[in-house]
Amino acid sequence: MSMPDAEDRRRHWCGTMPVHHQLIAGLPEYSIARAAIENTAFQRRTARAPRRADVVTIPVVVHVVYASEEENVSREQIDSQIAVLNQDFRKANPDAAKVPSVWRDLADDARIEFRLADTDPSGAATDGIVRRRTTRSSFGDDEAVKFDDRGGSSAWPADRYLNLWVCRLEPWLGYAQFPGGPAETDGVVIGHTAFGTTGTAAEPYNLGRTATHEVGHWLNLRHIWGDDGDGCSGDDFVADTPNQGGPNFGAPAFPHISCGNAPDGDMFMNFMDYTDDRAMFMFTKGQGERMDACLAGPRSSLVAKPTLEQMWEGVPEEMTRSQA
Repeated sequence: MSMPDAEDRRRHWCGTMPVHHQLIAGLPEYSIARAAIENTAFQRRTARAPRRADVVTIPVVVHVVYASEEENVSREQIDSQIAVLNQDFRKANPDAAKVPSVWRDLADDARIEFRLADTDPSGAATDGIVRRRTTRSSFGDDEAVKFDDRGGSSAWPADRYLNLWVCRLEPWLGYAQFPGGPAETDGVVIGHTAFGTTGTAAEPYNLGRTATHEVGHWLNLRHIWGDDGDGCSGDDFVADTPNQGGPNFGAPAFPHISCGNAPDGDMFMNFMDYTDDRAMFMFTKGQGERMDACLAGPRSSLVAKPTLEQMWEGVPEEMTRSQA
């Protein structure tokens, strides 16, 4: 399969929802887990659970799966991607200053940081990078990249690491698995031309925002338009993101109106839209709360126990009992 042109890549930006639908169709237990996760997130939102005050640091293992030396991305390129994740999830990205004034108070520091793992699953020292040469010319959303015996690299334990695979990926720029799916496929996959800010990263996806978007999915964020095509009835389960009619591409001018959301229009600069890397630069407080719920629930094994206890402070006792 040839690489898609720029317009086709925009149309195939993210493969998370197709993977989500495949899991729903093939694994009844996934649907059950997803319903429980959403119920817990709704209960926390209804109870107005207090925001986590401390910073969570998530260990990352980067699986570089390559057929050519070009695809064997450098340590510098990997470090550039980790740096972007740390800036974006801490609202430390310089372009956060571009958030329109009407939403500036909503822009959120999610208090999540990322670091390459320094210990592997056996306890040995590691640089957090696994390199695997493959005979496959490319990968898709069939999950082959996540298994040694299918030409990829098998996941490290998903309850201890964020698995991040980098490869030649077609036709998507990236995709993630929502929490609640199988551990052996849990993580994020990014095409090597949309990874980091140097090396093989290519415009307009050369600022590391594909990974920011996909890690958002991994932390249970939905697309900002609610995945109802171009309709106005979709829901991303976040109260402070405006309703909008489908994804935005490129770099729209503010305001961009849809679904009767004048005068401010779409929050197209949100990391969970489909705009070019240079045009997205914020999460909202509501999205931060949803990520908090994820780290208090399905991804709680990545968080120290005192932090979990702090997360439930202020929540009515009957709700905490229901989660026991």
